[in-house]
Amino acid sequence: MIRLNAGIPEGPIADKWTAYRSSAKLVNPNNKRKLDIIVVGTGLAGASAAATLGQLGYNVKVFCYQDTPRRAHSIAAQGGINAAKNYPNDGDSIYRLFYDTIKGGDYRSREANVFRLAEVSNQIIDLCVAQGVPFAREYGGLLTNRSFGGAQVSRTFYARGQTGQQLLLGAYSALSRQVAAGNVTLYNRRDVLDMVLVEGKARGVIARNLVTGAVERYAAHAVVLASGGYGNVFYLSTNAMGSNVTPAWSAYKRGALFSNPCFTQIHPTCIPVHGDFQSKLTLMSESLRNDGRIWVPAFKKDVDRLRSKEIQPSDIPEQDRDYYLERRYPAFGNLVPRDVASRAAKERCDAGYGVSSTGVAVFLDFADAIKRKGRDAIDANYGNLFQMYEQIVAANPYETPMMIYPAVHYTMGGLWVDYELMTTVPGLYAIGECNFSDHGANRLGASALMQGLADGYFILPATIGNYLAGEIHTPRFDPDSAEFTFAAEQVRERLVRLKNTSGSQSVDHFHRQLGRFMWEYCGMARNSAGLELALLKIPELREEFHRNVRIPGALDEYNPELEKAWRVADFLELGELMVRDALLREESCGGHFREEYQTPEGEAMRNDEEFSFVSAWEHRGRNDPAAMHRENLGFEVVKPSQRSYK
Repeated sequence: MIRLNAGIPEGPIADKWTAYRSSAKLVNPNNKRKLDIIVVGTGLAGASAAATLGQLGYNVKVFCYQDTPRRAHSIAAQGGINAAKNYPNDGDSIYRLFYDTIKGGDYRSREANVFRLAEVSNQIIDLCVAQGVPFAREYGGLLTNRSFGGAQVSRTFYARGQTGQQLLLGAYSALSRQVAAGNVTLYNRRDVLDMVLVEGKARGVIARNLVTGAVERYAAHAVVLASGGYGNVFYLSTNAMGSNVTPAWSAYKRGALFSNPCFTQIHPTCIPVHGDFQSKLTLMSESLRNDGRIWVPAFKKDVDRLRSKEIQPSDIPEQDRDYYLERRYPAFGNLVPRDVASRAAKERCDAGYGVSSTGVAVFLDFADAIKRKGRDAIDANYGNLFQMYEQIVAANPYETPMMIYPAVHYTMGGLWVDYELMTTVPGLYAIGECNFSDHGANRLGASALMQGLADGYFILPATIGNYLAGEIHTPRFDPDSAEFTFAAEQVRERLVRLKNTSGSQSVDHFHRQLGRFMWEYCGMARNSAGLELALLKIPELREEFHRNVRIPGALDEYNPELEKAWRVADFLELGELMVRDALLREESCGGHFREEYQTPEGEAMRNDEEFSFVSAWEHRGRNDPAAMHRENLGFEVVKPSQRSYK
């Protein structure tokens, strides 16, 4: 029987993190040299964790499937990183950041973890400035901030539209220093496919060398997963094509619980789908909603004329435009949280007001901002984003509005972790987007970078010692031992089965089909009939995949189709779990919108009495459905209420 114990310290919420650090066990420098830690992933969470753990004196082995950590998907984050510095003196505070995050997550996150995140946020900015991250500054040299959705203060630090890239370069420089010092060993072009447990504790990983195809074994005293989210289960998403769920899913199959898998974030500001064979969607930063105004025509006659290209957007007079976010949510306007903005865009397009030829797009218009601030000011803040849009769409956003539509972006669900960021498998940690802990049912913009760096630089390095203090007498593990041999053989057998299927359809064929099912039945809006249908279609698709997939190339060589096949096989299993989770949660909250549960105004309607909990799913084997466990959520500081941004 699994009992979920979050291990939250006693005492007032503002004192919990300080109290924990004051009482946690420590490992002295001489003993740290005896301990090995594996870190899977080199995005912001993984790179910062590996660098910090190496600097502390641990022996760290860090893995990435790219050729360099600089290619991690964190590089794609555009708009900024939140922190409660209150530099604009507009009323921000640690408590307000905590409150906005709890509220933005629709009261489905753990209070203690969220407050710690807000508390640590200020340290992140100081560290990144010391690293040389080129945050935007005022004319006098002070760091500047801008607004993001879900907040009425300006707390987002940014580096034009390249914040993720600049923060990742800072983490990469810290990581490279530790690699050069010999404290960290970097293994690139490795696909981590399985976890190894010895006597119930995480002691290593099995990885495939993506260049040679060799199945390799690596041992350690603890394993840290920082492998990102699983948005690519939808096929079309803003994620990098290589982003996948495999390390987290292998941990799930080894006993780690998977929490809130149905909590998927739809980002409202993306370039719309433009073809049946598109493989990726492009994010346009939420920061654009600071100055861009979102609208559709107020009259369908203008919609028809736009679609037929009889008129241009500028031909529609101001009084004939529906700035629907400003109309529906006057207090927040265009800066409502992502889930609210996304559903509002869908409602307008479903009602027939979509402005593209496909009918699934709305306008993001900068004409007012350019007139008010000048083109140079807009270019200074968003120039590279405007250039990217023009290169993709062949339209100049300085002269005509951008066309945007919601797309899958981020996943709030992930491996269940306690206050120390440890999963239900002793010695196995999950940090960043691959855990569930901080964002509830909806992530506020600019909080992903905050969580990844908080976990990697400050939280995990303080909590992992509490576990490793009991491992200082544990000798290093032999990767040729029986447990490692058995796990490696299982990986090899699965690779052989996939390769020898000899079917007639490509991996992408099945992935695209799965994505359609997930978007249609478990996407921006869900209902019981659709979810029940998905539970029939996905297992059928999974059976067809294992019977009819075609994987060219050889087993023991560079073979990207074999890489994709393993990942899609995992997505086909994950998709079913996501649907089961969405079907079980008979309420609407955050990014999980059940059409049966909405207010008369079309807003999400939570059921706190029955569903104020974290769903934590346990793998029960190939033929048995997963079992759901609950971590009940208690709110001692913030009283849950109906979210309102009006």
